[in-house]
Amino acid sequence: MFALKTGYDGEVHGAKPGPFGLSLSAEHFVLPRYLRKPVRFLSRFGRGDFTPPRYAASIMTVSFLAASALYGAYVGGHFPTMVQGVTARSGFAVDQIKVSGNRETSEIDILDKLELNGWTSLVGFDAGQARERIVSLPWVRGADVRKVYPNSIEVRIDEREAFAIWQHGRQLSVVDKSGGVIAPFTGGSQLMLPMVVGLGAAEQAAGFVAQVQNVPGLAPRVRSYIRVGERRWDLRLDNGITVKLPEFGVDSALAELMVLDRDNGLLSRDISAVDMRLGDRLVVQLTPEAVERRAEELKNKPKTVKAKAEKRI
Repeated sequence: MFALKTGYDGEVHGAKPGPFGLSLSAEHFVLPRYLRKPVRFLSRFGRGDFTPPRYAASIMTVSFLAASALYGAYVGGHFPTMVQGVTARSGFAVDQIKVSGNRETSEIDILDKLELNGWTSLVGFDAGQARERIVSLPWVRGADVRKVYPNSIEVRIDEREAFAIWQHGRQLSVVDKSGGVIAPFTGGSQLMLPMVVGLGAAEQAAGFVAQVQNVPGLAPRVRSYIRVGERRWDLRLDNGITVKLPEFGVDSALAELMVLDRDNGLLSRDISAVDMRLGDRLVVQLTPEAVERRAEELKNKPKTVKAKAEKRI
Protein backbone atom coordinates (compact mmCIF):
# COMPACT_ATOMS: atom_id res chain seq x y z
CA MET A 1 0.00 0.00 0.00
CA PHE A 2 2.86 2.38 0.70
CA ALA A 3 5.78 3.13 -1.58
CA LEU A 4 9.21 1.79 -0.44
CA LYS A 5 12.63 3.06 -1.39
CA THR A 6 16.11 1.59 -1.12
CA GLY A 7 18.78 3.67 0.54
CA TYR A 8 22.36 3.94 -0.46
CA ASP A 9 23.26 1.50 2.25
CA GLY A 10 21.03 -1.07 0.58
CA GLU A 11 18.53 -1.07 3.44
CA VAL A 12 14.89 -0.78 2.73
CA HIS A 13 13.24 2.03 4.70
CA GLY A 14 9.47 2.29 5.12
CA ALA A 15 7.72 5.59 4.66
CA LYS A 16 7.60 7.65 7.82
CA PRO A 17 4.08 7.48 9.12
CA GLY A 18 2.12 10.61 9.84
CA PRO A 19 -1.13 11.05 11.77
CA PHE A 20 -3.43 8.06 11.66
CA GLY A 21 -0.63 6.03 10.03
CA LEU A 22 -0.61 8.10 6.83
CA SER A 23 2.42 9.68 5.24
CA LEU A 24 2.25 13.30 4.20
CA SER A 25 5.31 13.16 1.99
CA ALA A 26 4.70 13.57 -1.72
CA GLU A 27 7.40 10.92 -2.23
CA HIS A 28 5.34 8.23 -0.55
CA PHE A 29 1.66 9.01 -0.88
CA VAL A 30 -0.20 11.74 -2.77
CA LEU A 31 -3.42 12.94 -1.15
CA PRO A 32 -6.25 14.54 -3.11
CA ARG A 33 -5.96 18.31 -3.20
CA TYR A 34 -9.05 18.99 -1.08
CA LEU A 35 -7.67 16.77 1.76
CA ARG A 36 -4.16 18.14 1.96
CA LYS A 37 -4.85 21.22 4.05
CA PRO A 38 -7.07 19.47 6.67
CA VAL A 39 -4.60 16.58 7.02
CA ARG A 40 -1.68 19.00 7.31
CA PHE A 41 -3.54 20.84 10.06
CA LEU A 42 -4.24 17.58 11.92
CA SER A 43 -0.58 16.58 11.56
CA ARG A 44 0.60 19.83 13.13
CA PHE A 45 -2.03 19.55 15.85
CA GLY A 46 -0.94 15.96 16.62
CA ARG A 47 2.73 16.89 16.86
CA GLY A 48 1.99 19.82 19.12
CA ASP A 49 3.10 22.35 16.50
CA PHE A 50 -0.27 24.08 16.40
CA THR A 51 -0.46 27.47 18.06
CA PRO A 52 -4.03 28.71 18.62
CA PRO A 53 -4.72 32.27 17.47
CA ARG A 54 -4.89 35.07 19.95
CA TYR A 55 -8.18 35.34 21.87
CA ALA A 56 -9.21 31.91 20.58
CA ALA A 57 -10.58 30.95 24.00
CA SER A 58 -12.65 34.13 24.21
CA ILE A 59 -13.98 33.64 20.72
CA MET A 60 -14.92 30.05 21.46
CA THR A 61 -16.63 31.10 24.70
CA VAL A 62 -18.65 33.81 22.97
CA SER A 63 -19.58 31.42 20.18
CA PHE A 64 -20.73 28.82 22.68
CA LEU A 65 -22.83 31.36 24.59
CA ALA A 66 -24.35 32.69 21.35
CA ALA A 67 -25.20 29.19 20.18
CA SER A 68 -26.74 28.41 23.55
CA ALA A 69 -28.82 31.59 23.41
CA LEU A 70 -30.07 30.81 19.91
CA TYR A 71 -30.95 27.28 20.90
CA GLY A 72 -32.79 28.50 24.00
CA ALA A 73 -34.71 31.06 21.94
CA TYR A 74 -35.66 28.36 19.46
CA VAL A 75 -36.82 25.93 22.14
CA GLY A 76 -38.71 28.68 23.99
CA GLY A 77 -40.45 29.94 20.86
CA HIS A 78 -38.70 33.33 20.88
CA PHE A 79 -36.60 32.76 17.77
CA PRO A 80 -39.04 34.49 15.36
CA THR A 81 -39.09 37.53 17.63
CA MET A 82 -35.30 37.67 17.61
CA VAL A 83 -35.23 37.40 13.82
CA GLN A 84 -37.83 40.17 13.55
CA GLY A 85 -35.82 42.46 15.80
CA VAL A 86 -32.47 41.88 14.13
CA THR A 87 -33.68 42.08 10.51
CA ALA A 88 -35.94 45.07 11.15
CA ARG A 89 -32.95 47.06 12.37
CA SER A 90 -30.97 45.90 9.36
CA GLY A 91 -33.13 47.74 6.81
CA PHE A 92 -35.96 45.22 6.40
CA ALA A 93 -38.59 46.97 8.52
CA VAL A 94 -41.89 47.34 6.62
CA ASP A 95 -42.60 50.99 5.89
CA GLN A 96 -44.45 50.88 2.52
CA ILE A 97 -47.85 49.24 1.95
CA LYS A 98 -49.79 49.29 -1.33
CA VAL A 99 -53.47 48.28 -1.33
CA SER A 100 -55.52 47.84 -4.53
CA GLY A 101 -58.89 46.42 -5.56
CA ASN A 102 -60.85 47.57 -2.51
CA ARG A 103 -64.05 49.58 -2.99
CA GLU A 104 -66.21 48.76 0.00
CA THR A 105 -63.43 47.60 2.33
CA SER A 106 -61.64 50.31 4.29
CA GLU A 107 -57.85 50.48 4.00
CA ILE A 108 -57.75 50.95 7.77
CA ASP A 109 -59.40 47.54 8.24
CA ILE A 110 -56.90 45.96 5.83
CA LEU A 111 -53.92 47.51 7.61
CA ASP A 112 -55.31 46.32 10.92
CA LYS A 113 -55.39 42.74 9.61
CA LEU A 114 -51.73 42.97 8.56
CA GLU A 115 -50.86 43.40 12.26
CA LEU A 116 -47.83 45.63 11.71
CA ASN A 117 -46.27 47.32 14.74
CA GLY A 118 -43.81 49.77 13.16
CA TRP A 119 -40.84 47.41 13.57
CA THR A 120 -42.22 44.41 11.70
CA SER A 121 -39.51 42.85 9.56
CA LEU A 122 -40.33 41.76 6.02
CA VAL A 123 -38.12 38.70 6.57
CA GLY A 124 -40.24 37.33 9.41
CA PHE A 125 -43.61 38.57 8.08
CA ASP A 126 -46.01 35.69 7.32
CA ALA A 127 -47.90 36.66 4.16
CA GLY A 128 -50.08 33.53 4.23
CA GLN A 129 -51.47 34.22 7.69
CA ALA A 130 -52.02 37.87 6.78
CA ARG A 131 -54.02 36.81 3.72
CA GLU A 132 -56.26 34.58 5.85
CA ARG A 133 -56.94 37.45 8.24
CA ILE A 134 -57.83 39.81 5.39
CA VAL A 135 -60.18 37.27 3.78
CA SER A 136 -62.15 37.20 7.05
CA LEU A 137 -63.32 40.78 6.36
CA PRO A 138 -67.02 40.93 5.28
CA TRP A 139 -66.61 42.23 1.72
CA VAL A 140 -63.43 40.33 0.84
CA ARG A 141 -63.83 37.25 -1.36
CA GLY A 142 -60.10 36.72 -1.92
CA ALA A 143 -56.78 38.45 -1.29
CA ASP A 144 -53.18 38.29 -2.47
CA VAL A 145 -50.41 39.45 -0.13
CA ARG A 146 -46.89 39.82 -1.57
CA LYS A 147 -43.60 40.74 0.08
CA VAL A 148 -41.47 43.10 -2.02
CA TYR A 149 -37.95 43.36 -0.61
CA PRO A 150 -36.48 45.16 1.14
CA ASN A 151 -39.37 46.92 2.91
CA SER A 152 -42.71 46.82 1.03
CA ILE A 153 -45.96 44.81 1.11
CA GLU A 154 -48.48 44.70 -1.74
CA VAL A 155 -52.10 43.70 -1.03
CA ARG A 156 -54.62 43.04 -3.81
CA ILE A 157 -58.27 42.63 -2.82
CA ASP A 158 -61.02 40.76 -4.69
CA GLU A 159 -64.34 41.91 -3.25
CA ARG A 160 -67.77 40.27 -3.31
CA GLU A 161 -70.35 41.88 -5.60
CA ALA A 162 -73.47 43.29 -3.95
CA PHE A 163 -76.73 42.28 -5.63
CA ALA A 164 -79.65 43.35 -3.44
CA ILE A 165 -80.78 44.63 -0.06
CA TRP A 166 -82.54 41.91 1.91
CA GLN A 167 -85.12 42.87 4.51
CA HIS A 168 -85.73 40.13 7.07
CA GLY A 169 -87.73 41.30 10.03
CA ARG A 170 -86.38 44.69 10.99
CA GLN A 171 -82.89 43.99 9.71
CA LEU A 172 -81.46 45.12 6.38
CA SER A 173 -78.48 43.27 4.89
CA VAL A 174 -76.56 43.47 1.64
CA VAL A 175 -76.51 40.11 -0.16
CA ASP A 176 -74.80 38.71 -3.25
CA LYS A 177 -76.50 36.84 -6.11
CA SER A 178 -76.34 33.53 -4.27
CA GLY A 179 -78.18 35.05 -1.32
CA GLY A 180 -75.16 35.12 0.96
CA VAL A 181 -75.14 37.97 3.44
CA ILE A 182 -72.18 40.30 2.90
CA ALA A 183 -72.67 43.02 5.50
CA PRO A 184 -75.34 45.14 7.19
CA PHE A 185 -76.94 47.76 4.97
CA THR A 186 -75.34 51.18 5.55
CA GLY A 187 -76.78 53.30 2.73
CA GLY A 188 -74.69 55.28 0.28
CA SER A 189 -74.30 53.72 -3.15
CA GLN A 190 -76.15 50.62 -1.89
CA LEU A 191 -79.43 52.57 -2.08
CA MET A 192 -79.55 51.81 -5.81
CA LEU A 193 -79.75 48.05 -5.20
CA PRO A 194 -83.12 46.26 -5.51
CA MET A 195 -84.97 45.52 -2.27
CA VAL A 196 -86.03 41.92 -1.61
CA VAL A 197 -88.26 41.09 1.35
CA GLY A 198 -89.18 37.95 3.21
CA LEU A 199 -87.97 34.50 4.14
CA GLY A 200 -86.16 32.85 1.24
CA ALA A 201 -86.16 36.06 -0.80
CA ALA A 202 -82.36 36.48 -0.78
CA GLU A 203 -81.70 33.00 -2.23
CA GLN A 204 -84.42 33.20 -4.91
CA ALA A 205 -84.15 36.86 -5.87
CA ALA A 206 -81.60 36.65 -8.70
CA GLY A 207 -83.80 34.68 -11.08
CA PHE A 208 -87.00 36.59 -10.33
CA VAL A 209 -85.42 40.03 -10.59
CA ALA A 210 -84.02 39.02 -13.98
CA GLN A 211 -87.55 38.03 -15.09
CA VAL A 212 -88.95 41.41 -14.12
CA GLN A 213 -86.11 43.30 -15.75
CA ASN A 214 -86.95 41.58 -19.05
CA VAL A 215 -90.36 43.34 -19.04
CA PRO A 216 -89.92 46.80 -20.64
CA GLY A 217 -91.09 49.65 -18.45
CA LEU A 218 -91.79 47.59 -15.32
CA ALA A 219 -88.47 47.20 -13.48
CA PRO A 220 -87.94 50.99 -12.92
CA ARG A 221 -91.34 51.14 -11.21
CA VAL A 222 -90.66 48.30 -8.76
CA ARG A 223 -89.72 49.43 -5.27
CA SER A 224 -89.45 45.98 -3.66
CA TYR A 225 -89.73 42.28 -4.46
CA ILE A 226 -91.66 40.44 -1.74
CA ARG A 227 -91.38 36.69 -1.26
CA VAL A 228 -94.66 35.21 0.03
CA GLY A 229 -94.76 31.82 1.75
CA GLU A 230 -91.52 30.84 0.01
CA ARG A 231 -93.72 30.01 -3.02
CA ARG A 232 -94.47 33.13 -5.02
CA TRP A 233 -93.77 36.86 -5.35
CA ASP A 234 -95.49 40.21 -4.91
CA LEU A 235 -94.30 43.42 -6.53
CA ARG A 236 -94.57 46.68 -4.61
CA LEU A 237 -94.56 49.56 -7.09
CA ASP A 238 -93.31 53.09 -6.52
CA ASN A 239 -96.91 54.44 -6.32
CA GLY A 240 -97.83 51.96 -3.56
CA ILE A 241 -99.70 49.42 -5.72
CA THR A 242 -99.05 45.76 -4.88
CA VAL A 243 -99.12 43.28 -7.76
CA LYS A 244 -99.82 39.74 -6.48
CA LEU A 245 -98.30 37.30 -8.97
CA PRO A 246 -99.19 33.62 -9.33
CA GLU A 247 -96.87 30.81 -8.29
CA PHE A 248 -96.63 29.58 -11.88
CA GLY A 249 -96.85 31.36 -15.22
CA VAL A 250 -95.14 34.50 -14.00
CA ASP A 251 -93.99 35.61 -17.46
CA SER A 252 -97.52 35.45 -18.85
CA ALA A 253 -98.91 37.35 -15.87
CA LEU A 254 -96.34 40.11 -16.25
CA ALA A 255 -97.06 40.42 -19.97
CA GLU A 256 -100.83 40.66 -19.28
CA LEU A 257 -100.23 43.27 -16.61
CA MET A 258 -98.33 45.53 -19.00
CA VAL A 259 -101.04 45.16 -21.70
CA LEU A 260 -103.72 46.23 -19.19
CA ASP A 261 -101.62 49.17 -18.13
CA ARG A 262 -100.95 50.21 -21.71
CA ASP A 263 -104.57 49.94 -22.83
CA ASN A 264 -106.42 50.99 -19.67
CA GLY A 265 -103.84 52.76 -17.51
CA LEU A 266 -104.37 50.12 -14.82
CA LEU A 267 -101.27 50.92 -12.74
CA SER A 268 -102.07 54.64 -12.72
CA ARG A 269 -105.53 54.30 -11.19
CA ASP A 270 -106.58 54.80 -7.58
CA ILE A 271 -106.06 51.18 -6.57
CA SER A 272 -104.02 49.45 -3.89
CA ALA A 273 -103.55 45.96 -5.33
CA VAL A 274 -103.86 43.88 -8.47
CA ASP A 275 -104.43 40.19 -7.70
CA MET A 276 -103.33 37.91 -10.55
CA ARG A 277 -103.13 34.69 -8.54
CA LEU A 278 -106.23 33.23 -10.20
CA GLY A 279 -105.63 32.22 -13.78
CA ASP A 280 -109.17 32.91 -15.03
CA ARG A 281 -109.76 36.33 -13.48
CA LEU A 282 -108.06 39.50 -12.32
CA VAL A 283 -109.11 41.15 -9.06
CA VAL A 284 -108.49 44.85 -8.44
CA GLN A 285 -108.52 46.18 -4.90
CA LEU A 286 -109.38 49.85 -4.43
CA THR A 287 -107.66 52.17 -1.98
CA PRO A 288 -109.66 53.16 1.13
CA GLU A 289 -110.27 56.61 -0.36
CA ALA A 290 -111.52 55.06 -3.59
CA VAL A 291 -113.80 52.75 -1.60
CA GLU A 292 -115.32 55.75 0.21
CA ARG A 293 -115.87 57.61 -3.03
CA ARG A 294 -117.42 54.53 -4.55
CA ALA A 295 -119.79 54.11 -1.60
CA GLU A 296 -120.75 57.76 -1.73
CA GLU A 297 -121.50 57.49 -5.42
CA LEU A 298 -123.68 54.43 -4.88
CA LYS A 299 -125.51 56.17 -2.03
CA ASN A 300 -126.30 59.21 -4.13
CA LYS A 301 -127.26 57.26 -7.23
CA PRO A 302 -130.85 56.33 -6.13
CA LYS A 303 -131.58 59.96 -5.24
CA THR A 304 -130.48 61.04 -8.65
CA VAL A 305 -132.67 58.44 -10.34
CA LYS A 306 -135.66 59.40 -8.16
CA ALA A 307 -135.22 63.09 -8.91
CA LYS A 308 -135.19 62.37 -12.64
CA ALA A 309 -138.38 60.28 -12.34
CA GLU A 310 -140.23 63.05 -10.44
CA LYS A 311 -139.17 65.57 -13.03
CA ARG A 312 -140.67 63.48 -15.81
CA ILE A 313 -144.01 63.34 -13.94
